Amino acid sequence: MDHIGSHIEKSPKKKEKATERGEMMQYFLEVLNRSRVRDGLPPLTMPRMGRILQAIPTKDLYYLKRVCDDAKEFSKKFWWEVNPKKHKAENNG
Repeated sequence: MDHIGSHIEKSPKKKEKATERGEMMQYFLEVLNRSRVRDGLPPLTMPRMGRILQAIPTKDLYYLKRVCDDAKEFSKKFWWEVNPKKHKAENNG
């Protein structure tokens, strides 16, 4: 005779919400954390990455990925592109 616990589901299974935006955030997180850990900086977290990328539309994340992949220094290009202060001169003139 089986124990009653073997017939009861232990915990409800979480539905995984995979989105394009989440996959892009995860990609940036993995690439950036490789260089951060190597440099002795604490790794970025998903909530922090969400906060950094919150003002950027999902379609523009694909552009950001392409530009950063083409750059010599992924991390340097990423941080330059997400900083709005760097782009004020382009937008005003």
